[in-house]
Amino acid sequence: MSPRDTRRACAGETVPRAHPVPLSTGGPGGNVLEWDVMRVHVVSDVHGNAEALARAGDGADALVVLGDLIDFVDYTDYSGGILGRLFGADNVATFATLRSRGDKEALASFAQSLWNSVDEPRTAVDDAIREQYAELFGAVTAPTYATPGNVDAPELWKELAGDLVETLDGDVVKIGGLRFGFIGGALRPPGAWPRRDAAWRPYLRTDEEFDAAVAGLGEVDVLCSHVPPDIADLTYDVVARREERGSAGLLDHIRRHCPRWSLFGHVHQPLAHRYRLGKTECRNVGYFKYSAQPYVLRW
Repeated sequence: MSPRDTRRACAGETVPRAHPVPLSTGGPGGNVLEWDVMRVHVVSDVHGNAEALARAGDGADALVVLGDLIDFVDYTDYSGGILGRLFGADNVATFATLRSRGDKEALASFAQSLWNSVDEPRTAVDDAIREQYAELFGAVTAPTYATPGNVDAPELWKELAGDLVETLDGDVVKIGGLRFGFIGGALRPPGAWPRRDAAWRPYLRTDEEFDAAVAGLGEVDVLCSHVPPDIADLTYDVVARREERGSAGLLDHIRRHCPRWSLFGHVHQPLAHRYRLGKTECRNVGYFKYSAQPYVLRW
């Protein structure tokens, strides 16, 4: 797209779009796929639902996963998730109650008491994460492009992802002739710093680190991230009744480069699932753990 076309797109004017054309390209695992009309399925916030993930790529040329594969705390089944496995449903119920109250001091104290009750907590968490990843990555059946969420351990992905999965973070790849840019992780709350001795460390990034990674993508057709751009309708969770952190860097990138789509997850029950910003369709692709339905892109 020329600079003139970019300005027109950002102003909301019609810009000529490329027509689908036959092409041959290599997917993850060295597969060669012949495409004329593309169909890509997109999911986020899988949180351990390997059974649904196994069907997510059915009928698609490729599958895009926008993070949060791990089921760490299951707030609908306290016996589930890694915490449920390690500490039991009653303790997870107490954890959930303290979190919903916003009592950070009591929550931190209770969580520390739980970890203190486990011999070698890091090893216990690592074993549970590896077990989940083995099942989740083993479930995918289509060429898959994945970026991590905050409830992921990206340092394990290269080891465990398998041949069908290409792991991406700060990377751009072509799928069916379009440039897909991937940014993983979520934003660290202001003033929060991870404990070095923590048994579990979510994938959180500073605003500066995250924004620099987004800027490094350059112009893309599809902007893929775990977190949404910083737009109130997309960041507010109507069930949790709180606003999650959206990215100002993503919002700036959309305004500058006007991708066709901005795709993300993270907010499980957003005030709005979609938002039109100029020529860009901003879309929360859904809470896949419970919807079990991928968002479908066609071009």
